[in-house]
Amino acid sequence: MKSLDQYWYSQNLLAWLLLPLSWLFRLASLIRRWMYRVKLLPSKSMPVPVIVIGNIAVGGTGKTPLLIALCDLLLASGYRPGVISRGYGSALIAETLVSSESVAAEVGDEPLLIARRTACPVAVGKNRVAAATLLLQHHDCDLLLSDDGLQHYALQRDMEVAVVDAERMHGNGYYLPAGPLREPVERLHSVDLVAYNGAGDSLHNFSLEQMAAENIKTGARAELTEFATKPVHAVAGIGHPQRFFEQLSVAGLTVSEHAFADHHVYVDADLNFSDTNDILMTEKDAVKCDRIKLNTIWSVPVVARLSPRLEKDFLDRVHSIVGCRRGVDA
Repeated sequence: MKSLDQYWYSQNLLAWLLLPLSWLFRLASLIRRWMYRVKLLPSKSMPVPVIVIGNIAVGGTGKTPLLIALCDLLLASGYRPGVISRGYGSALIAETLVSSESVAAEVGDEPLLIARRTACPVAVGKNRVAAATLLLQHHDCDLLLSDDGLQHYALQRDMEVAVVDAERMHGNGYYLPAGPLREPVERLHSVDLVAYNGAGDSLHNFSLEQMAAENIKTGARAELTEFATKPVHAVAGIGHPQRFFEQLSVAGLTVSEHAFADHHVYVDADLNFSDTNDILMTEKDAVKCDRIKLNTIWSVPVVARLSPRLEKDFLDRVHSIVGCRRGVDA
């Protein structure tokens, strides 16, 4: 059976049947954004610049790897960035600081992945304003990056980076639930940068490069080519699982595909296959499998390689924002 998001990237009967709900969603989102613009709904400014890394479509654009790469870029440039996130898939009750020892079920898979992959402090919470406040109370950050939250207008932002999948683009062009859009395509005209995951025609693009796999129990590392001698199980519970499967196939692996819903919480039975072949999964999935009692699970991390133009224009914009803030504070 197809999942709903598989219908979002083609014209089909189900999408047309859902169009009335799509129109209602679009109307509600437009009214909500207008209410923030005319200050009928309150929004909060932070004492340091806020950069939102988000998208206008639901999931699967490569947003988290890009955010990790931008964190590394900012650190290398002398900034002290912190990260805030919603913590989707977690059992959050209150805003929480995230560390590499946190549990994904409590803080969310993406925030935990960011905390483990970067040297940046991370805070999660349903209320991003409260999460940002908590982070600044405990860490001396001079920039905040919001993981997603392009539509979270309660938090004022100094810069917006929208991430687009250069291959799938905007799907069938419909709003939720008939299509993948949360905001109109025209919204991209108002952001500071549009970063395209893949080749595309834009100079502001990046690519996702798979790294050596790491066994989540033993810590052993192995190049992907070492798994080409026999079939493997490929597991992905991300926004666009097929991209992961295709990358493994391109690397020469014979894969048995197992796609799960985005932010899926794994139990032993999910990975209890009938053979002892190795299991390769995305790093986002692996952070939720620490307690799975198998020693055949391998995490396959990816790194986002930014185009020189994307890297330069992003840093130029950040320098400008920070300079303006410092001028105002002076």
